[in-house]
Amino acid sequence: MAQVNLSSETAKQSETLAQLRCVAGWADGIHKPIITLSIINIFLSITAFLGNFLILVALHKESSLHSPSKFLYRCLATTDLCVGLISEPSAVMYWLSLVNEYWNFCLFMQITHFVAGFILASVSLLTMTAVSVDRLLALILGLRYKQVVTLKRTYLLLIIFWIVSSILGATSSFVNHRIAIRFSYVVIGVCLITTTVSYMKIFHGLHHNQNQLQAHVQPVPLNMARYREAVHSALWVQLALVVCYLPYGIVTAVLPEGRASPFEFLVSECVETLVYLNSSLNPFLYCWRITEVRQAVKETIRRALCFPQT
Repeated sequence: MAQVNLSSETAKQSETLAQLRCVAGWADGIHKPIITLSIINIFLSITAFLGNFLILVALHKESSLHSPSKFLYRCLATTDLCVGLISEPSAVMYWLSLVNEYWNFCLFMQITHFVAGFILASVSLLTMTAVSVDRLLALILGLRYKQVVTLKRTYLLLIIFWIVSSILGATSSFVNHRIAIRFSYVVIGVCLITTTVSYMKIFHGLHHNQNQLQAHVQPVPLNMARYREAVHSALWVQLALVVCYLPYGIVTAVLPEGRASPFEFLVSECVETLVYLNSSLNPFLYCWRITEVRQAVKETIRRALCFPQT
């Protein structure tokens, strides 16, 4: 009997994930805000896709960055591009199917929206954490950095990120969505602690290096001006991610895990839109902070529009 009850409860949790909000009359009072959110996300979807496509082209041309570092940024740009190509369109279709009461399509898009969003957000957080550790290793290892941080090891690390995030995202959507929620708490906590410690050590190391220069002691064999620029660029991207993701983390922690009211649902989707905004902001941050990327993007746009080089 206990086994039957346990199986019934598991099936109920799985059904709740798919049918939580695709119910007739549930969203009647929030149709206009949902349509407004849909319009905003259509615009963000276009800017995220085009912006990150240009960044990927620019990074492909850029040769001054160390290959593993460039690959990490390419992974970030790829996840942001997929947000514009998959997550935001699926969110918009989910919302519009909810408004228009296309229930079968609503159920399908709700699952697609959840799984895609979970996977891409997890990979983005983990990759951004890897960027901070990469910058720390460049400072600590000095000349040994290129021997230790290789492209092959970076590939392996990112493959692990994608596999773990995909398995958990798919499993939680069909078994129990609380798995994804609790895993996200762990990921966010680990990522925040790791990045905070990494940047604290980096700035402590930069301060120590400055003292060495003032004391005329031989510094670490590293181009410190270029390194500082790379650290500040990564830090700006990290801060943008925290600003965009933090409200969603707070709202997810405060709101109940089960059935939400229409107003709570609307608040959740608004902060989720802020998460999507991060994918549109990152290309501008890359162009602003990384001179070589900015020049490559300008050249790509110039050639696309058939403007002669001046």
